[in-house]
Amino acid sequence: MGCIKDDQSDYEKAIEYHEKALEMWAKTLPSNHPYFAVCFNNIGLVYKNMRHYSEALEFLEGGLAMSQQTLAPNDPDFATSYNNIGEVYRDMGEYFKALLSYEKALDIWQKNLPPNHPDLAVSYNNIGLMYSNMEEYSRALLFYEKAQEIKQRVLPPNHPDLAISYNNIAGVYIYMVEYSKALSFYDKALEIKQKALPPNHPSLCISYGNIAGAYDNMGEYSKALSYLERALDINQRSLLPNHPIIETIQLAIEFVKKKL
Repeated sequence: MGCIKDDQSDYEKAIEYHEKALEMWAKTLPSNHPYFAVCFNNIGLVYKNMRHYSEALEFLEGGLAMSQQTLAPNDPDFATSYNNIGEVYRDMGEYFKALLSYEKALDIWQKNLPPNHPDLAVSYNNIGLMYSNMEEYSRALLFYEKAQEIKQRVLPPNHPDLAISYNNIAGVYIYMVEYSKALSFYDKALEIKQKALPPNHPSLCISYGNIAGAYDNMGEYSKALSYLERALDINQRSLLPNHPIIETIQLAIEFVKKKL
């Protein structure tokens, strides 16, 4: 019931139900029973969703400590625990601590999963994101590419997750000031979105904006303007005329026009 309330964003009730479960199990189960670790983990995730990060870490790390008393060192449950802890540190902006937890999760998953398992792609992506946030772009690119390689092997060619990977790689190339490479991956992401999404989908606007930014940085202002106008056209069909996104794109268009 606590998990249901968490999914419904009724976090106070979720914690209440999880705590009641803890009280019930404390009366009937030994203190090292795996249910306690599961419940601590669930409470930690609720606190994470509430952005109460100190409490989240307290319960997630408590659940991890309980699991360490009963599970084998490389049990997959540990990977999940480390990944959850990494997400909390990520949300706190403590990227190095998040990275350490994500690396522990990856190490366990690599020992338990086949090399093309989608969970490994998620893990590589998480680590890539932390390196990107830490401005270690070469390492970020390495892990994003590992995630992309797995997705290319296991997903259909027009799967939206591939577009996400291409966008991640392009974003790193933007930070590395390699705009032509960034543009190549933004184009790949856009091609997938155009095949998978309706023509007025907001995600297309994001791609158009990304491509416009790359062309702008390359000094190809006419092309940048063309993609900004495409983004504006979609947004004008779906948003109110005074929406901040429309105003932002209009300002960008005026800025690029001054460069022509």
